[in-house]
Amino acid sequence: MFLASYLLAALAVILAWPAPILLSRARWTARSPESALVLWQAIALAGGLSMIGAMLTWGLEPLGDNLLQGLRGLTSLLLDGSPDAGLDLIHVFALSAALLLTVHLVFTLLLTYYKIRKQRSRHRDLLNLLSSPSADSPRTLVINHPAPVAYCLPGGGGSVTVLSNGLLELLSPDELQAVMTHEKAHLDQRHDLLLWAFAAWRSALPWLPTSKLARTAVNELTEMLADDHALKTSDRETLVRAIAVVAAGERPEAGAAVTAGVGDPAKALLGAAETETFVTAHRLRRLLSPVPALGRAAQSAVLLGSALLLAVPTVLLVAPGLAS
Repeated sequence: MFLASYLLAALAVILAWPAPILLSRARWTARSPESALVLWQAIALAGGLSMIGAMLTWGLEPLGDNLLQGLRGLTSLLLDGSPDAGLDLIHVFALSAALLLTVHLVFTLLLTYYKIRKQRSRHRDLLNLLSSPSADSPRTLVINHPAPVAYCLPGGGGSVTVLSNGLLELLSPDELQAVMTHEKAHLDQRHDLLLWAFAAWRSALPWLPTSKLARTAVNELTEMLADDHALKTSDRETLVRAIAVVAAGERPEAGAAVTAGVGDPAKALLGAAETETFVTAHRLRRLLSPVPALGRAAQSAVLLGSALLLAVPTVLLVAPGLAS
């Protein structure tokens, strides 16, 4: 399994560094956020599988020609005390590293889930004290706060959308409907699960710069997906105004959208607000300067590439005849 371990190590390096950087800079992702999200998930899964697989196949090399044979040999060694067949200190170290990395990733995933659940539970308790149900929208809570605030709080059957009085005062009925549809898309499409997985990846591998890139990109793409869902029932101008109001905390000046044709449209629309996030700026730029959706052939190519990313490490792990 020497060749398999080398190939898996090379794939792990590619998926840990250049691939996420290139994808984070790609412009086509805004044209097909759903396909881009699938590719990000494939990169994360295949990267983790390659890292663990490279160490595992190296450690099991003396015990078999592929992963399954090696695991059977290791089981026999541990249970029956059979000869070690050349399992030296280096191979033991590789097996230990693979085990530790697997445990670390799984533990971090579960720990992140526990922390998120605990934070949501505490948040829900605060909302029960500080909010009141909306008279117009089911599963919607209103908090008494002057700042325009809108977000969703996932919780399975208990998911709610939270709005502030400040938001209700600033938005028109059409703009409010666009915001509500956007937040409902987050809940219906379970974007919280994606964000949880990539938050865990960031926590597990904080020394890996691309884990931060991935988390930022996934957050941006989920917002774009929710925007696309809102555009099914609201016009583009209404959604842009709603996002601008929420981001800036006030209604943009008359004519701001007209002057946005020169320079940075997002900055022009938001005026002097310098605290706007990277994600909000990209969302507004995408809405103000729409481009055609990615073609069906290109989307199919992205999905096929994602499937191949997962298939390659899997084949390298189990395929026989890669020991030479």
